[in-house]
Amino acid sequence: MSTATRYKHLIAEIKKHDALYHTQDAPEISDADYDALRRELNKIEAEHPELVATDSPNKTVGSKGKSGFKKIKHAIPMLSLGNVFSDEELDDFLAKVARFLNRGEPFDVLAEQKIDGLSLSLRYENGKLIYAATRGDGMEGEDVTANVKTIDEIPQSLKGNAPKVAEIRGEVYMTKQAFAALNKAQEEADKPVFANPRNAAAGSLRQLDSKITAQRALKFYGYALGELSESVADTQQGIRDKIESWGFQVPEPHVVSSDRDSLLKFYQRIQEGRSKLAYDIDGLVYKVNDLDLQERLGFVSRAPRWAVAHKFPAEAAITRLNDIQIQVGRTGALTPVAILEPVNVGGVMVARATLHNEDEIDRLGVRIGDMITIQRAGDVIPQVLGYLKDKRPAGARPFKYPHTCPVCGSNAIREEGEVVRRCTGGLICAAQAVERLRHFVSRRAMDIDGLGEKIIQEFWDDGSVRSPADLFRLEEKQKGSLTPLNKREGWGDQSVRNLFDAIDARRNIELDRFIYALGIRQVGEATAKKLASHYGSFDALQKAMIAAKDESSEAFADLLNINDVGPSVADDLIGFFNEDHNIALLKDLRRYVTVQEFEAPDVGDSPVAGKTVVFTGALNISRDEAKAQAERLGAKVAGSVSSKTDYVIAGEDAGSKLKKAQELGVKVLSETEWLALIG
Repeated sequence: MSTATRYKHLIAEIKKHDALYHTQDAPEISDADYDALRRELNKIEAEHPELVATDSPNKTVGSKGKSGFKKIKHAIPMLSLGNVFSDEELDDFLAKVARFLNRGEPFDVLAEQKIDGLSLSLRYENGKLIYAATRGDGMEGEDVTANVKTIDEIPQSLKGNAPKVAEIRGEVYMTKQAFAALNKAQEEADKPVFANPRNAAAGSLRQLDSKITAQRALKFYGYALGELSESVADTQQGIRDKIESWGFQVPEPHVVSSDRDSLLKFYQRIQEGRSKLAYDIDGLVYKVNDLDLQERLGFVSRAPRWAVAHKFPAEAAITRLNDIQIQVGRTGALTPVAILEPVNVGGVMVARATLHNEDEIDRLGVRIGDMITIQRAGDVIPQVLGYLKDKRPAGARPFKYPHTCPVCGSNAIREEGEVVRRCTGGLICAAQAVERLRHFVSRRAMDIDGLGEKIIQEFWDDGSVRSPADLFRLEEKQKGSLTPLNKREGWGDQSVRNLFDAIDARRNIELDRFIYALGIRQVGEATAKKLASHYGSFDALQKAMIAAKDESSEAFADLLNINDVGPSVADDLIGFFNEDHNIALLKDLRRYVTVQEFEAPDVGDSPVAGKTVVFTGALNISRDEAKAQAERLGAKVAGSVSSKTDYVIAGEDAGSKLKKAQELGVKVLSETEWLALIG
C-alpha cells in the first residue's frame, strides 16, 4: 500500500482509540499497541511532511472529564507532548527546532524525568492557592481544588516573593510503596485493585469525596508555569529554580546541555536506574532551555514545538491469542481486535490488542490459538509483534476476514487503494450510529457529562436516542415515559438531574466544537477550528459547502484555499453537507442547539487580525515560523492567492503566487515590510 494510504488509516485508527480511551473510558487495546500506532504515525510525518494532515492526532489533546466536577478554563492551554522513541528520532526533533529557528549555532536543552501521573495546574493569587484543575481537554479541566488541599506536598501558600498571579503546573503521582499498600487495602476490603500507580493516582485525585483523596498517599512534582502576572525567569532552568523556591518538589536529577551525546548519556543513565526509583517514570522530557526561543517556536495544535518526551523502550510478554473479533467504528471501518489470554506487561494487565486490518494479520501470519509476542511500546499500548513458530499448536486456525458487517449484515467493501474494509450500511448500521453518538457527546466535541459508552448504548437499545437531536428531547420524553430514568437500575433523582443539566448546558455551543461533533470524515479538531475561523458561522459554512459541490465555483476554490485543506478533505466536507439524511439531521438538531459565531482570539491591536495572508519565496526565517507568527497575531494563512487575499509576503525567488497577486491587484509586501507591519 502507499505511504499516504497507510497514513490515512493510522489517523482513523488513532482517533477511534483516542475516543474510546479518553471519552468513553473503554479502551479496546492496551497501552502498548496504541503507542505503536503513534510511533508509526510520527515516523511517516517526520519522513513525509507533505502528507501531514490538519486533523492529525498529533494536533489534538484530551481526556475524559468526570461527571460531578465543575469545569475550569485554563488561562493558557495545557497541551501534551510529542514523543520520540529512538536516538534518531531525537536527532530529528533537534534538527526541526534548528530549522524552524533558522539557526546554525547550538542551543541548550534541559532534560528531566517524565513522571507517570496526572497533570495538574495550580493557580495562586497573592501567594494563596485559589484553585486546582486537571488538564482535561487542554482548554478546560476539572475543578479538583478540595481534593488537592489534602495533598501535603502542595503548599496552600507560596514561600518567598511570588507574582500576584502564578500558575504552577506539574504531576500528581503515587509512589510504588504507597501503590502496593493501597492495593492491599483494596483487596482486604473486597474492592477492585488498581492496574498501576498512575491509574491509582488519577483515580484518587478525581474522587467526588475529598475524604477518600485524603486517605491516599499522593505526591506532586512541579515542572512548568502557566499564567504569570510578571516574568520570573528567562530559562527553563530558572523556572525550575523558582518553582522549588516557592515550596515545591521538582524531579531530580536533571541536566542542561547543548550536546546531543550528553543528553543521550543522561537518558541511558536514568533508564538503567529506573527500577530503583520510588515512583514510576516512562521516559525523559527535553525542553529548549531559552524561554525566548520557546516563544519563537510556539505550539502546534496538540503540543509545544520546543519540547518532546523521549519514551523508554517497550516491555514485551508472551501470551496466547484466544480469538480475533471484529469491531465496527463510526465511519464503518472493520477493525480486528486480538483477544488475549490476560498477561502482565510492564505492570499492566493486557487482554486485548488491535491487529489494525486484514493486511496486518496477513503480514504477521498469526492464527487463533498461537502463542504470540506482544509489547507495550513506550510504556503505553500493546502491539502484536508476531507468533512463536515452534510453539504453534496443531489446532491453530487462520482467521477468515468477514466481507459482511458483523453488526448489520451489510456488505463490507475495501475500496481500491484503501487498507480498511468498511460497512456500507451507513446509519442503518447500529454500530456506526452508536459510535457517531458517542463521538457527538465526547469530551472534545459537545462534551456532555454523564453520557459514556454504556449510557449511550442503553439509550440506543431502548430506543430513547437514535439521533443527536434526541438527546435534547430526552427530558421532555421522560415526562411521559412508563419507565423514566430515575426508576431504572443505576439511576437516581440526582444523577438524572445532573444528566439533564449537562445536556442543557450544551444547547449553546462553540462553532468549532459543533463542526467537530458532527463526525465528518477527516475533519478533526484542527480542521474544525480552521473552518470556523474561515467561515465565521455555521450558516455560512453550510451555504458554502452546498455551493462548492460545483468544482468550478468560487466556493470550491475558496475551500481549497484554506491552509492544509486538500481535495480529499474537501470531498468529505462537500459530501456530508449535500447528503439528504445529513441535511435533515442538521435541520432537526439546530432546532435545539444554538451554534455560536466564531470568536477570534484576543490578539490586542494586531494590524493583521482577520487578514488573509500568503507566504511565497525564500524568507530569512523559516516558512513554519512565519506562518505560526502570523496565526498568533490573528491572521489567516492561506495556501494560494485569490481575490480574498489581503497580503502576499514575497521572499526571494517568488514564483507563480507573486505573479497571480500582481494580476489580481493583491498588496505585495517584502519580508522587511511585513515585519514592520506586524511590529
